[in-house]
Amino acid sequence: MMSTETLIGWAIAGILLLIILRAAIKILPEYERGVLFRLGRVTGAPRGPGLIFIIPIVDRLLRVSLRIVTLDIPPQDIITKDNVTVRVNAVAYFRVVDANKAILEIENFNFATSQVAQTTLRSIIGQAELDELLINRDEINRRLQQIIDTLTDPWGVKVTLVEVKDVELPDAMRRAMARQAESERDRRAKVIHALGEQEAAATLAEAARLLEDRPAALHLRVLQAMTEISAEHNSTLIFPLPMELLRLLDAMRPQDRPE
Repeated sequence: MMSTETLIGWAIAGILLLIILRAAIKILPEYERGVLFRLGRVTGAPRGPGLIFIIPIVDRLLRVSLRIVTLDIPPQDIITKDNVTVRVNAVAYFRVVDANKAILEIENFNFATSQVAQTTLRSIIGQAELDELLINRDEINRRLQQIIDTLTDPWGVKVTLVEVKDVELPDAMRRAMARQAESERDRRAKVIHALGEQEAAATLAEAARLLEDRPAALHLRVLQAMTEISAEHNSTLIFPLPMELLRLLDAMRPQDRPE
């Protein structure tokens, strides 16, 4: 049988072996890559996913996530091109496409991307007028995405989307815009009313010309109007007579002879 000292020795050796294996074996999930430093130098392309073997003490493995990161750009007080102060916040979506660059080219790519997004947001909004910011937001989002992506590309970071979430206006500006919108609605209502009156006048003029060319139609329309009036149970009924009939009656009236 083995002595106690031998058992203790084997136990210590087993523990050391487990520690070495734990330090030498790394398992990277599908969404991670490992940047391997050997004696301070990067060796080859990023490792992973799966089982990775490294040399303890000699090698150091840094994990980098390749998943899309949601970056909330905090609210910024910005003066637009037409001198209106607005408070704007946005959100950006980015991911690492080159793990080696993300580790070697920048100290903290998350913080750096956040700072670039904030400064670019201030720059782009400052070059736009208020109406453009409120109406052409898709174009502003596209410009933000292109500029931020260009700046972060050397770091191995790809910006996929930037969206302006909210634009807060001063109270005085909101009241002025509400008055402007109300005035615009009144103007449209008046224009629509005027167009309706114009169309009605044109229709009545056309009807008058048709009735003038067809006297029988005029009499039928008069009779129809009388029927509608009588249906309302009025006590008084006015019957219009043609002017020709009145002239005939006037001609048949005996003339007073001088004595």
